[in-house]
Amino acid sequence: MNLSFAYTHSQIIFYFKQSPRDFVVEEVPLYAFSGEGAHLILKLRKKSLTTFELLKILSAHLGIKENEIGYAGLKDKNALSIQHISLPKHLIKTPIESLNHPKIKILSTTYHHNKIKLGHLKGNKFFIRLKKIDKLNSQKIAEVCKKIAQFGIPNYFGYQRFGNENNNYQLGLEIVENKRKIRNKKLQNFFISAYQSYLFNSWLSLRIDISHLIANTDSNSLYKALKIYLSCDEIPNRFNDVIYCKKLKNQPHFFKLFYGDCLCHYPFGKNFILDETSDLIAESKRFIQKNIAVTGLLSGARAMIGKEEAGFFESKFLDSRIRNVGQRRYAWIFPENLSFNYKEQEAQGEIEFYLPRGAYATNLLREIAHCEIIETAKEAESYEIEI
Repeated sequence: MNLSFAYTHSQIIFYFKQSPRDFVVEEVPLYAFSGEGAHLILKLRKKSLTTFELLKILSAHLGIKENEIGYAGLKDKNALSIQHISLPKHLIKTPIESLNHPKIKILSTTYHHNKIKLGHLKGNKFFIRLKKIDKLNSQKIAEVCKKIAQFGIPNYFGYQRFGNENNNYQLGLEIVENKRKIRNKKLQNFFISAYQSYLFNSWLSLRIDISHLIANTDSNSLYKALKIYLSCDEIPNRFNDVIYCKKLKNQPHFFKLFYGDCLCHYPFGKNFILDETSDLIAESKRFIQKNIAVTGLLSGARAMIGKEEAGFFESKFLDSRIRNVGQRRYAWIFPENLSFNYKEQEAQGEIEFYLPRGAYATNLLREIAHCEIIETAKEAESYEIEI
């Protein structure tokens, strides 16, 4: 699917291939380990291995069942990854020091009271090397990075979630429509989540388009422009209110907030509705100050739904047939500690940054390049790259 870009610069040319040398990711744990307890915590570095392949190696060497081994997040195979693994001490049958594998290195050990579980992750630090960059494009990249550091990026689900043929979401839709049955419950839920992700991405892309439309349309003409763009005769009357449209246009963040948006305190906090008593300009300032962020819907049961104008756009991507529990996901994120270093002699650039959990590093590269960043991934690895 073609997703809209947040930034409007022209395409920037560089070469990127995901590999252990050019793509490094390091987990930032959700909490500090206590140094004592029933679980041995390994901080290890792996390369050219999926997380599941890592677990199989540890299981075979230590004599521990894979489901007894704890991990916080899945890491891509085509990367140099630093992550934490927990092992129940009483089940370890072979000294950990005897592990000698060319693709695994134990960096440190400690202990903790509980097993590391999926989601016990604050975020990830990234180092990415870009190649074949001339001096002019290096300057363009540096300028875009400054804007991204200030305004953030859309939190799209990455292409990796949709599989080699980009059809995982279609399988999920068929399951939701009762046209396809999959006995493997885990696989079934994965395909449904791909469909939820597709709906989320489609909604977010539309909201970005609408934001650009607001920025480039006179407030007196916005109502008519929206009707034409959406090919819809019935849109909320508030878009016919020039004062309201001016408030949308004057928001300092280019991603426009609407009444009825589900916002969340950033980077952690509770969801709340932006109601009519709120000051749209003031909330947009809080947004640009990284105190709050807009959220999008992962369609499903018991999820908070947008209202008013925001709900109007969200309703186009709501599927009430999805029985899985729904939730809200940050639609916008702010990379931290973002830096770009250009090495002219090598014609290479090095980007370093931090992202909260669940975010895709390729989204940042995509916005910089202003074109799609696509790597071929094996189908079995397609959900391993949300790091």
